[in-house]
Amino acid sequence: MAAMSGVQEFRWPVRVYYEDTDSGGVVYHANYVKFMERGRTEWVRSLGIDQSELRRDLGVLFVVRALALQYRRPASIDDALEVVTEVEKMGHSLIKFKQKIVRGDELLVQATVEVVCVEAEKFRPAQLPAVLRNLIKPTELE
Repeated sequence: MAAMSGVQEFRWPVRVYYEDTDSGGVVYHANYVKFMERGRTEWVRSLGIDQSELRRDLGVLFVVRALALQYRRPASIDDALEVVTEVEKMGHSLIKFKQKIVRGDELLVQATVEVVCVEAEKFRPAQLPAVLRNLIKPTELE
């Protein structure tokens, strides 16, 4: 798997709404996962890649294979957060992301997320599309 050096972090803003909170007024734990999903989706979009076109034209889609979260601090209603996404490693069919959710300089949640490219019809691993591989240049091998 190739290690990714010098890859820029991608930041996506998220505002906490009432619907994101639990009865205690803090963000419900599962909603952080949704915020991170949005961050990865917007990262792909920022590269000029349309995931619907990947499925339609190349017959591939992305699925989460593994997710490890560490909660540090709670977020509350109306907080302005940022989801920070970085590619840590890339293989033939796998992208490993480091993600975190911050409020200003304060770390709230950090995660490692492994996403696998699969055939849309059979859900078997598939090689990452060249259009994506060409945009993410591995600079060293693990």
